[in-house]
Amino acid sequence: MKHLNITVHGKVQGVFFRASTKAVADQLGVKGLVRNQPDGTVYIEAEGDDFALDSFVEWCHEGPQNARVEKVETSEGEAKNFRNFEVIKKNLLW
Repeated sequence: MKHLNITVHGKVQGVFFRASTKAVADQLGVKGLVRNQPDGTVYIEAEGDDFALDSFVEWCHEGPQNARVEKVETSEGEAKNFRNFEVIKKNLLW
């Protein structure tokens, strides 16, 4: 199992990016979380096998219909063994 930290830049808030991300993650069996950031990006932590994560990151480059993805940054992290994929509605830090 691999863990990726993903930041998606562009027009990615207000376009159902988080809900669409969860739907794709659930289809691929990817576990983790997604949340909006105060700088306008979307932050994702994703865990799964190589094939699922490759497909997931590929989707992140496109996003849902009304999104305009400009850049996707990924870095490997330490596995947190998520049990499901969760949409974080509100960041308590902002």
